[in-house]
Amino acid sequence: MALIKDYMPPSRENWEWVVWQFQYFPLLASLQWCISWYGAGKTSSNSRFNIPGKIAWLTMEAPGFLTLLYIMNTLPTEQGLASLPWENKAMGSLFVIHYIYRAILTPFLNPSMSPIHPLVWLFALFFQLSNGISIGGWLGGYGPTTGAQWQKEANFKVGGRMELGIMIWALGLATNIFHDDELREIRRAAARNQKKRAAEADGSTGKGKSGQKGVDKVYMIPQNGLFTWILYPHYLCEWIEWGGFWIVGGWGCVPARNFLVNEIAAMLPRAISGRHWYIERFGKEKVGNRKAIIPGLL
Repeated sequence: MALIKDYMPPSRENWEWVVWQFQYFPLLASLQWCISWYGAGKTSSNSRFNIPGKIAWLTMEAPGFLTLLYIMNTLPTEQGLASLPWENKAMGSLFVIHYIYRAILTPFLNPSMSPIHPLVWLFALFFQLSNGISIGGWLGGYGPTTGAQWQKEANFKVGGRMELGIMIWALGLATNIFHDDELREIRRAAARNQKKRAAEADGSTGKGKSGQKGVDKVYMIPQNGLFTWILYPHYLCEWIEWGGFWIVGGWGCVPARNFLVNEIAAMLPRAISGRHWYIERFGKEKVGNRKAIIPGLL
């Protein structure tokens, strides 16, 4: 049963419109080159309208994969398909696995998350819904629906292409998680140090538990992995991940291509401005020769 007739799941006409408009997302993302404000993460500002970081993150990131799952489970019936090929299910699983980590697990793994401004939350929600409809529609019945059609999506054997794409996707996901955890360790260490100092203070004064500051605004320059050469390796690794995802879908998978291009368009300005933030906070000498996101280049 459709949640919203012709929209959830989408009719072919509406799905094509979503795919078409989503390819122009970089125009919206390019506004970041013109403004220094970004109401999340390191540059999160104090606002009475801010949404608590973990709640905002979960509610703006999860709708994308939930939308994809819903469409892939309802659209085939509307299209008269008995079932979807294993290739559709495999590619959809890659998307879902990433967002179970990113949307569901990340808020619980992070010791803290800075508040997020409602405007950032709205733009992220728009991105996720557009992406979920775009990719979900392609995998749910508007893209290839037989093994022969999947074969046509590739310039060489499907199995080889998909295996290559999945390996690149897995490499990107694993290294993304590794570098995310390096950032989490900064705040875990800060929390441990605060707890230790509080315990020492309580022991010396005998006045009970001392107050502890939060760690949501604790920052350092990470040192391990690709942080040796760049400041945003978790961004780069996510691009690698979605590059592999596009390879799985084939050169003609426009939704996967849009996803990768739009990720780069949204994250590149933040990485460049983020490097300036690191220099202002820690000094050019401590940042050293680290680039923003491409070792030795950018």
